[in-house]
Order: sequence, then C-alpha cells, then structure tokens
Amino acid sequence: MTRTHLMIHSSPPCHRLVLLLVLLLHPCHRKLAEAATTGGQWALLQSSIGIASMHMQLLNNDKVVIYDRTDFGPSNISLASGKCRYDPQEQVLKVDCTAHSVEYDVATNSFRPLTVLTDVWCSSGSLMPDGTFVQTGGFNDGDHVVRLYKPCSSGSNCDWQEINNGLIQRRWYATNHILPDSSQIIIGGRRQFNYEFYPKTAATNQVFNLRFLVQTNDPVVENNLYPFVFLNVDGNLFIFANNRAILLNYKKNIVVKNYPQLPDGNPRCYPSTGSAVLLPLRNLQGPAIQAEVLVCGGAPKGAYASAQKGDFMGALNTCGRISINDPNPQWVMETMPLARVMGDMLLLPNGHVLMINGASAGTAGWEYGRNPVLSPVIYQPNKTIGSRFEVQNPSTIPRMYHSSAILLRDGRVLVGGSNPHMLYNFTGVLYPTELSLEAFSPSYLDPGVAGLRPRIISPASQSQIGYGQQLVIRFSVSGQLKGNLVTVTMAAPSFNTHSFSMNQRLLVLGGDNVKIAGNSTYQTAVLTPSTSSLAPPGFYLLFVVVHQDIPSQGIWVHLQ
Repeated sequence: MTRTHLMIHSSPPCHRLVLLLVLLLHPCHRKLAEAATTGGQWALLQSSIGIASMHMQLLNNDKVVIYDRTDFGPSNISLASGKCRYDPQEQVLKVDCTAHSVEYDVATNSFRPLTVLTDVWCSSGSLMPDGTFVQTGGFNDGDHVVRLYKPCSSGSNCDWQEINNGLIQRRWYATNHILPDSSQIIIGGRRQFNYEFYPKTAATNQVFNLRFLVQTNDPVVENNLYPFVFLNVDGNLFIFANNRAILLNYKKNIVVKNYPQLPDGNPRCYPSTGSAVLLPLRNLQGPAIQAEVLVCGGAPKGAYASAQKGDFMGALNTCGRISINDPNPQWVMETMPLARVMGDMLLLPNGHVLMINGASAGTAGWEYGRNPVLSPVIYQPNKTIGSRFEVQNPSTIPRMYHSSAILLRDGRVLVGGSNPHMLYNFTGVLYPTELSLEAFSPSYLDPGVAGLRPRIISPASQSQIGYGQQLVIRFSVSGQLKGNLVTVTMAAPSFNTHSFSMNQRLLVLGGDNVKIAGNSTYQTAVLTPSTSSLAPPGFYLLFVVVHQDIPSQGIWVHLQ
C-alpha cells in the first residue's frame, strides 16, 4: 500500500494512470473503482511550486496567493534576492532563506516566491472590497498578526505587508467573512469562543463572546474549529459548528434562530473535517429569497481518537441540506456516492457544487487520513433527491490533509497541496508532501461541448457595477441557442483552506428575454443584486451559462 502511493507520487504523468488502476483494485478503494465516471479532465500544471498549497486565494488580476506555514523547515523554493527570515521564536529553523508563500500567475502558468515573516499555519482570510487580501492569525508568532496582500500589475513585485498585534485575540483555525459594511468578521479559533472585526473602529475595537462556540466544543477534540460561516440574505450570519447551527445577529450579539442538530449527530467541523456551501441564491428580486446550506462528509464521532490508536474509521457518506429562512427549518439528508473526509466543496459557474480532494477513512490531523478519494463528484442542487450526484474522472495524485482547491476565471479548478505530516517529507511516508499544482476541468469543459461555450463580448472585464442596476450583457455562441436556456451568474472568489472556502457565494442574476444582436451574437439584461446583504461590495466573477450547464469564461466585475 505504502509502496503503491510512493510510486504514484514519483512516477511521470504518463505512467500514473496505469498505477492508478493498481491502486483502485486494492480492496480499500473498491468502492471508488466501482463508481461510474462521466466526465472531467485533469492536467498537471506544475510538478513543484516549492511549497505545499495549504491556503489559496484568487485575486482580481488572475493571480493566486498560495502559502503553507513557516515551521515546516526549509521549503523547495528560495526567497528572492538572497533574502532570509530571522525568527528566534521559530521551532524548526530560526534562519530560513526559503519561501513559504508564492504568487501563481494563471495566465502564464508561472510562480514567484513571496516573503511571509510570521507563521501563517492554519490561518484565515477574505478579500476586502478593493481586492486586498486580508489574512489573519496563524500559529506561534503569527497568531495575532494581520497580513495584507494587494494585487499589483504584471511584472511588479508586490509582497506581504504584516501588522503585528492587528488582532485582539489569538486566532488559530478561525473563520473570516466579508460583511455588508465592507468590514470582516473573524470568528472562533482554538480555545477562542468569541469573534472580532477588522479593520477596527471605536465600536468594534473589542472582543464579543459567542456562547455557541462553547456549547459546540468537544472537550477532547473540539470539532468546532474552522466553523462554516455564511452571510444570510437578511444580513445575519449562519454559523455551523460541530453538528448544529445558529443564525447570529452579530451587530447585537444575539442568536436570532437555533437550528436543529444534524439527524445523525455526527460532527462535521475540524478535525472531523467535512465541508459546506451556501447553495446558489436565486430569484433575487422576489419577496422572499430562499437560502439553503449544504453540509457534506466528515468523520464520525470517535474517529479522531480511533485514528490515534491506528484504527481508521470510514468517512461519512451523507449530506445535510437545510433552508435556513424557513419558519421551521429541518435538515434533509442525502447519500453521496463516495464517502469523504477533508474534501473541498466549490460552487461552479453553472450553479453545481464540486466535491474534490480528501480521504475515505480517518480524520484530519497528522497521518490520520487513509484511502484517498481521487474522483471528484458533481452535485446538482436543482435535480431531485437520488439523481443529484455525478462522479467525475479521477486524478492520480492523492490530496489528503492540507490540500486545497479554488475556482479560476476560466472555469477550471486549481488543486494543490497535501501534507499530512509535520515536515516536508517526500519519502518514507504513506502520503508524501505534495508540491504540485493540477487543474481539474469539469465536464462542461470537455472537448465534446467546446463548440457550445459562450464568450462574453461586453461589458469589459474589470467593469464597475452598482447595486440594483440593469446590466446588459452581450455574448456570442456558435450555433443556435436551444430555446431561452441562458443564465447569468456572479461568483465571489473564495479563500480556501482546511476543506472550507470562506466568503464563497454564487448569485443567479437571471438571463431571460435573450435577444439576437447579430450573427451568433445575443444580449440579455439582468438586474444586479439590490443590497450588500445579498452581495457584499467587492470583485466578482460574472459568467454567462447556456444550454443550462455550459459557462463562458468569466469576467471580473467590481460591485460597489
């Protein structure tokens, strides 16, 4: 088993498919081998970027900030211009001339080292309305630090700016979310049962206690770290931790709704790491906008303690879905085709949900995951229960603990990371440290449908848009549109780490009344979101989706 995984990791891409078949025939992976696949393609982008992609954020210049942690020891990429980091508090290497963060350029498939001075391990973050990435907390000397990364033009040398003591409390395994007033809330973290804001004002320069985090804290393994947080359409926050959720009025620090516990009672937050999304928001002009949350996968009760003893319990194969604004909200349970712990859930431009990465046994933590789940799964929320899941073609690279994934503007998904042990270990371990980057192309990018993909003509990328305004979109598409099957969607670029994408959001703006504007050219008019509770200010990716499922390449729009 160990030997098979090491072979896959070290073999050239052309041989990995053969080795994958060997892996799939192992009894531990038989369920994966039996699952029928329907589409999707993988491409290796970089065999090594020098660091493990533990954290990722897409910027509005189509570059991705990636970082891992500073206490792994030396990475495989040097800092620029002979720079070194001197840190007497560092646990492994006090003088380190290697980088622990890079900027990846999607357009050129290239990367360059960045300088992060304090430990960003298990930190959190979100974008500000001007596109600045605000990154908060971490470990050791980084736990009170706020770091800023401002996108800059091609060829310039932008880098991290660090603000020591930018946080009131230590934040490690916390969750961030952008708010309607353009500030960020930072919730929880290890042994932190409270929240605070950034930037600070006279009214918010304090910590607000949150008893819910005390109530959901398992005294042995916590199971409420990296809580799943979503901005509801009414401006309140849906917060899920362990196995239940609340709706919080964060301004008054009042719980306005308690949701029922998940029917199976199993934990879904770190280290029993499942994932969650706020499903696409539709009918934005209606009197009552439906908001649904989907929570999937994770590890059952006791999995962490069992893994410590060498017994790796099977991951959960269930999802819970709930309409959070119903008068009497209840969880509706569904069964996934593949059990998954440490998997990521991403909203795709067509409104589907991608489940990717992770393992089918064990839990999050050092060396506690087993049996990688190599096949992504598509969840189609508008189909009926029993027909929503679709298994896609597998990768050949295990993406275990500390892997990541984000949506790119062209519709691909950038996948990286996997470091399930304390240091950069490339040999002698079951799942070696993974420094590569892959791109997963969902089935809407398969060659057979390439001719059906639309192209946005106007507005231009980086256009500014306002709230509650009509937006006219012109696009081209080969052949004739089938009926009026056109949808316009708007996606917030999320910050991904530890199987959760913070600030992730997709809005369906409409797309009816499509008019012919020329040869193979059409136009449609949609209304932008009416309030900042529906869509906080900032940069979004705008897509045109035709034939129900096939999205254009996105354009950047700046909502303000």
